[in-house]
Amino acid sequence: MTRTADHAIEAHFIDRWSPRAFDPKPLPEAELMRLFEAARWAPSCMNSQPWRFVYALRDSADWELFVGLLNEGNRAWAQNASALVFVGSFTLMGFPGQPPTMPSPTPNFDTGAAWASLALQAHAQGLITHGMAGVDFARAKTELGVPDTVKLEAAIAVGYPGKKEDLPEALQARENPSPRNPVSSFAFAGRFPSAT
Repeated sequence: MTRTADHAIEAHFIDRWSPRAFDPKPLPEAELMRLFEAARWAPSCMNSQPWRFVYALRDSADWELFVGLLNEGNRAWAQNASALVFVGSFTLMGFPGQPPTMPSPTPNFDTGAAWASLALQAHAQGLITHGMAGVDFARAKTELGVPDTVKLEAAIAVGYPGKKEDLPEALQARENPSPRNPVSSFAFAGRFPSAT
């Protein structure tokens, strides 16, 4: 499927998508750190930087644990990724020089910006990413030692492009870039419509 923009934008926004076919080869940790470096520079409320990432590289001691925290459907293909990352939002913030004690107004919004930065950096490095909500969040909270001040948001598979033919048959037909709704369906001048 060819995707085209209705307005002039940079090609990386259109070219990036979320494949499920991964080539199960190791990813150097330094390459993963580049993704986190890109996430580091995402905008955030009062520069609070609420994103939190925990990761396992393929063949590391934690790999099987991370794979096991995904639901069965995601496990079938994400086990071929080179890294699995769980992302959470730190829900407190404070003024500069003070401990974070007040509820943050935008931790999820800000963490989403960090995830987008990570995904675009991965694309620039020739890597693919796929975010997943199909996670056993309750178990992940316990197994990964997530504190009560952090809300787990998603898991992310990171790695190298693989072959569509290596996916389970049911997923092969879905292994295409998806279309997007037109801008007119979500951007409105002046007021929200009564039904959005």
